[in-house]
Parts: sequence; C-alpha cells; structure tokens
Amino acid sequence: MIRSAALLFREHGIAGTSLADVLEHSGAPRGSIYHHFPGGKNQLAAEATVWAGSLVTRMLVEAGGPLEVVGALFGFWRTELTMHPQSGCPVLAAALAEAESGDAYQAAREVFGTWERAIADLLVGRGVAEERAVSAATLLIAATEGAVVLARAKGDLRALDRVEREMTRTIGHLLVDSA
Repeated sequence: MIRSAALLFREHGIAGTSLADVLEHSGAPRGSIYHHFPGGKNQLAAEATVWAGSLVTRMLVEAGGPLEVVGALFGFWRTELTMHPQSGCPVLAAALAEAESGDAYQAAREVFGTWERAIADLLVGRGVAEERAVSAATLLIAATEGAVVLARAKGDLRALDRVEREMTRTIGHLLVDSA
C-alpha cells in the first residue's frame, strides 16, 4: 500500500488521492488500511513519503560522486517522465500538502534534509567547503524538482536536459575551484 500511495501521490497529489484509490491500486483488502495505518491517510502519506525519499537517498549514496549524482537524478526523472508523463515527485507532493497531511509534510522536510546532507557530504569529500557544499546541494535539489515540474507541465523533457547541463557545469566548476 505504501508503494501504491507514493505512485498515486506523484500523479494526483495527496489531496487528489483517496484511500479507496490506494486500495484499488494496491489490491489490498478494504479493512487492511486501518489495520496497517491506524492513523489513516495522514500516516499512510507520511510513510509513503519516507519510502519514496529512501529510494532517492539510496540512489544518491550509490551514485559515486557529485557529477554522477547529477546524471543519476536527471536520468531517473527522464526515464520516469518518459514512462509516466504525469509523474511528479511524491516528496514534493507531500511538501505542498501541509494543510492536508502534517505528518507527510514533516516527512518531506526530513527527506529533503537527508538529500541535501547526502549531496553535501559527497561535495565535502571532494574538497568543497561545507557552506558551499550545502548551498550547491540545495541548488541541485531545487533545480531538479523545478525541472521535473516544467517538463511535466510542458509535456517536454527539454527542461530536464537544459537543467542537467547547467547543473553539471555548476557542480563541475565547483569541484575544479575546490581542488
């Protein structure tokens, strides 16, 4: 159910996804949602946000280096939007749903912080000063999320290509300047 919720939230947002939608998508029996998620939709949304965030965190950690992270992030979204043009980031959906799901909003804050830290740590490990590393990590996350929104809204992946190119240059220059 967590995976189904995350997949539905990425396309319809939290407010646009009902528990019935999650049950139908997951194939779970009707009574199981409150058995597994006594906190209801709020708890499910928070757990789906953490689950989705952990997939990206793993990708960041396994990418190798800062430039590989840029390629991995944009490659992931290029594939995702090619296969599912109405996809978006379920973590962003949770961040935008503060009023509907406070727990998911808090989970999104934590996930974004984890992503920032993972990217910043890679940069610091390559000699970038802490403050610059955190700023660059924030920029990369914001640029990626923005490019996904633009690509989805325009129905065109060129925004991903352009932003990836600029982020590769930016991170590359940062690494050279810090060497």
